[in-house]
Amino acid sequence: MVRRRALPRLRPAVIAGLIALIVLLGGFWLWFRDSSLVAVQRVTVTGASGPDAGKIRTALIAAARNMTTLEVSMSQLNTAIAPYPDVKRLDVSTSFPHAMRIQVIEQIPVAVVAVAGREIEVASDGTLLHADAGAGSLPTIPLGVSPGGTRLTGWALSAVAVLAAAPYQLLPHISQVADDAGHGLTAQVRNGPSIYFGSAQQLGPKWTAAAAVLADSSSVGAEYIDVSDPARPAAGVTGGQGTADGAPASGASSTGASAGADASGSIASSTSPPSP
Repeated sequence: MVRRRALPRLRPAVIAGLIALIVLLGGFWLWFRDSSLVAVQRVTVTGASGPDAGKIRTALIAAARNMTTLEVSMSQLNTAIAPYPDVKRLDVSTSFPHAMRIQVIEQIPVAVVAVAGREIEVASDGTLLHADAGAGSLPTIPLGVSPGGTRLTGWALSAVAVLAAAPYQLLPHISQVADDAGHGLTAQVRNGPSIYFGSAQQLGPKWTAAAAVLADSSSVGAEYIDVSDPARPAAGVTGGQGTADGAPASGASSTGASAGADASGSIASSTSPPSP
């Protein structure tokens, strides 16, 4: 019969010594983690652009220099950029012992809100960005009253959702999105047809249907494209000449011909922007 040897019991003095060593090492780590030996001294900020870029960099550098490369506080960094809604998130990395790199991921404007003679850029989630920043060819969402807070609500938020779901390179070809009493959310192609979306539901299939109709040569001259039911899109004219599924009625005017061709080409070749 094999006898099992009992493990030697540690003496109380040895156990106390081990506990003291663990406490000592833990205390040393806590001291070292927050010590000047690993303090952040070199901060590189990339990705910030626009009129607030300098302020964003300054705020992030000031916050980062209160940290160490072993103890990064994302809450402090996020607090530093809280006044700047165009910052979507931060990607932070450190290099021992003194360097930190911060990449600013910005909100991408998809439209401008036009109200009382002013224009305010708006991101795909409805966040209001820069006012009077020269948004160029972005679509317009006309409002009668200035939006309250930092984010759009109601039908204006649904209008942003329509634009956020659009093929990205098509955005410059859309002049505005409005809420039409008879057709719901309506996107207007520059010098081309109106696109009736109805509600903000099934926006992906609706844009796919609109692209298919625009790409169909028989839709040239259509004054509107109705994709409120994406399974049964229709195009036609508003002058009482009738409609046809997927194409305008015969005798439709050629008012939107060139714009329809340009828009269909843009949709066919467009790609969505890379997700940050």
